[in-house]
Amino acid sequence: MESLGEMLQQMKSPQFRQRSEQILNNLLHDPLIQELRSRHPEISENQLTLNLSKLYQYVNDSRHCSACPGLDLCPNDFQGHFTRLTVETVTGRSQLYDRQVPCSKHLAREREIEVKKRIHSFYVDERAMQEGYDMVEIMSKDSMRSPAVGQVFRYINETRENGLSPHGLYLVGHFGTGKTFLMTYLLHELAKAGHSGVIVYMPEFVEDLKSMLQDSQKLKETVEIMKEADLLIFDDIGAENLNPWVRDHVMGAILNYRMNRKPTFYTSNYDLKALEKHLSFTSKDGEEAHKGQRLMDRIAPFVDVVAVNGTNKRGSRK
Repeated sequence: MESLGEMLQQMKSPQFRQRSEQILNNLLHDPLIQELRSRHPEISENQLTLNLSKLYQYVNDSRHCSACPGLDLCPNDFQGHFTRLTVETVTGRSQLYDRQVPCSKHLAREREIEVKKRIHSFYVDERAMQEGYDMVEIMSKDSMRSPAVGQVFRYINETRENGLSPHGLYLVGHFGTGKTFLMTYLLHELAKAGHSGVIVYMPEFVEDLKSMLQDSQKLKETVEIMKEADLLIFDDIGAENLNPWVRDHVMGAILNYRMNRKPTFYTSNYDLKALEKHLSFTSKDGEEAHKGQRLMDRIAPFVDVVAVNGTNKRGSRK
């Protein structure tokens, strides 16, 4: 390793001075610095010379950003940030300041992270949660489901404008018509507006509840999350293998708390009449029509039914 004395000696050499002068000359004639000087003629060349490192960082970051390889490959010293130069007057003198500023890609990722923090998923395929279709793409995927898509969009816009209502949506249709995707899209869009949300895949959730019987704290926390979320989606309701405890003490408690307070959403292959019949029957106690009706009294009055038509898109992008 070179000693400090050796380094200082090199700095005094003609080659070092020549190289420094060349760097300064190149920087002062760089279009970015020329543009800065035209905006701030009060900054002298001597001040620019004293801030050589700031100018170099500013030009270097700007070049990297103009050929951005993406956030994960950002070559700037502070990933996802670039150097911004400003001129400010301090005690009567103009001074050059540099700041590290987050780029648009970094800000977009931060916003997306915040959105995902507001969404809690139970057993739903993560691929469904990560889709990023825009409105035009969704509408163009299948004209048969356009009326349903329109209703979902209207609900999103009305909630953005007027806030949450206790009324949700009940999406009904055949397998693979995109019901889950439409609900995850709604969840994501309203999470961007600041609302928290939970989506639950019912068949696996009901099975997992059996193990929660041995962990009362986990069960309590799970139920509280579903009660308190701004938006709750029961995905594929009707496909689960119900037992009386799940129906009466878990779902009943959640829906009883949410009705008239917060919206609950559903996707199902069953219409409301068929769902009531499904909820009336359990493997343990057989058919109990009054208990199915009791639960439906907490569902049907608080949803608008949306028929989702179209072709089966399972295995392809919805």
